[in-house]
Amino acid sequence: MEISNPNIFTETEVPQAELIVSRTDLKGTITYVNDIFAMISGYDEEELIGKSHNIVRHPDMPKSVFKNLWDTLKDKKSWNGYIKNLRKDGGYYWVYADVSGVYKDGKLVEYKSIRSPIDNTIKKLTQEKYDALKKEEESTCRIVTYISTTNLEKVQKYAKESGVQSDSIMNQILEDYLL
Repeated sequence: MEISNPNIFTETEVPQAELIVSRTDLKGTITYVNDIFAMISGYDEEELIGKSHNIVRHPDMPKSVFKNLWDTLKDKKSWNGYIKNLRKDGGYYWVYADVSGVYKDGKLVEYKSIRSPIDNTIKKLTQEKYDALKKEEESTCRIVTYISTTNLEKVQKYAKESGVQSDSIMNQILEDYLL
């Protein structure tokens, strides 16, 4: 995601009466989404089907949350927890996710995920928890800063030419400068 995205702080609320539903194959490739998933994520259904479910993975999410999810599923158990997802436009939405395997004749054939809205208090507490996990486990943190549009354009141009994300360029600049 480009660091200049004006929607980065825009939250989309999941309506209280709605459930977001998706199914994936065993590798996490999306095979089904309901209309509300497409609407809330900002993608068309056709843009989601055939893509890895991590297309909506927000960078604020600690890797350990997803490791726990997959470890739980491998143990043939259902996983549930709070997830901050990334919208196509760079915004985000929070959900409570319940993920489980789908079995036919005792054989795991796919995964299903049913997600529901959560209240603002839980969002705030979970964001704080996830920020702490990112800092502890990945030595990263969220920051907000301002740079000139000229410098931003230079970073974005260099990132495009190099085939990397803008935040990678910013990290490299800081590492080089602060050494």
